[in-house]
Amino acid sequence: MSSKFSSQAGGRQVAPIRGIYAIHGDRHASSRLACGIHTILGDKPLIMGILNVTPDSFSDGGKYSGLDAAMQQVELMLSEGVDIIDIGGESTRPGADRVAAGEQISRVVPVIKAIRQRVGDDVSISIDTTLSEVAKAALDAGADIINDISGGREDAAILTLAAQAGAPIILMHSQGAPKTMQDNPHYENVVQEVLDVLMESVDAALKAGVKKEAIAIDPGIGFGKRKQDNIDLLAHLDVFAATGFPVLLGTSRKRFMGAICDVTAPSELVTATAVTTALGVMAGVRMFRVHDVKENRQAADVAWAIRQSR
Repeated sequence: MSSKFSSQAGGRQVAPIRGIYAIHGDRHASSRLACGIHTILGDKPLIMGILNVTPDSFSDGGKYSGLDAAMQQVELMLSEGVDIIDIGGESTRPGADRVAAGEQISRVVPVIKAIRQRVGDDVSISIDTTLSEVAKAALDAGADIINDISGGREDAAILTLAAQAGAPIILMHSQGAPKTMQDNPHYENVVQEVLDVLMESVDAALKAGVKKEAIAIDPGIGFGKRKQDNIDLLAHLDVFAATGFPVLLGTSRKRFMGAICDVTAPSELVTATAVTTALGVMAGVRMFRVHDVKENRQAADVAWAIRQSR
């Protein structure tokens, strides 16, 4: 790990987790995770396919808000090698308005149930929400994993829920809420500051009873970050991997890459996303949240084969 940064939070050294072969809790010792978050270290990286059942997400808003369209996308992702399907009922794009828990539940639960009916336990499902009420409804419907962009800061009950349900939880860093997060983000040392906040979220999860092996972290690319902040985080992904917690990376089609590549349409950033996936694999990242499964599956697999030859 770079000497410029340390995996410390509140003055405490964070020891790497030894032998973290699976993110699971008591409820997840079954075959439900057999084709999802299974072997994190010692196996190839996992591809998390994005399924936004929202009318206003930045790249695919409205495309999969109907059940038939959502299931067609699920079939495509399965055919392309997806490991986890991440379902969200609230857009978290910059400037997005909040969506009430009841509305999120009405959007995501039918899709989760339909996936379980279609494929059984052969794929893992994560629920992309910051609200414990939504997370509980999703877990009850058949989801396995909680993916919280607030890192447990918006609704602390989500940490208690994860502990009680034995559900893995992904804790992300975000500076501010989606509505205002890009208004004026500022950091003195973005890597260290993001790391410190993530370790605070980890500590809160542990205090709530979540097991170490059930926690993953996400530096939150694009969430309250400037272009250079995102680049700095990508350049130091090894710092986050060195904590021992599995790292999720979500760069898919994001605006900062459009600024680098001089393109505006998110759909034109598939190749750019795949590049960050390959770089992430080499830095020790184990999960990648993407819109384009096939391209990122290939990028991850090739990078992993190269990494294994070191």
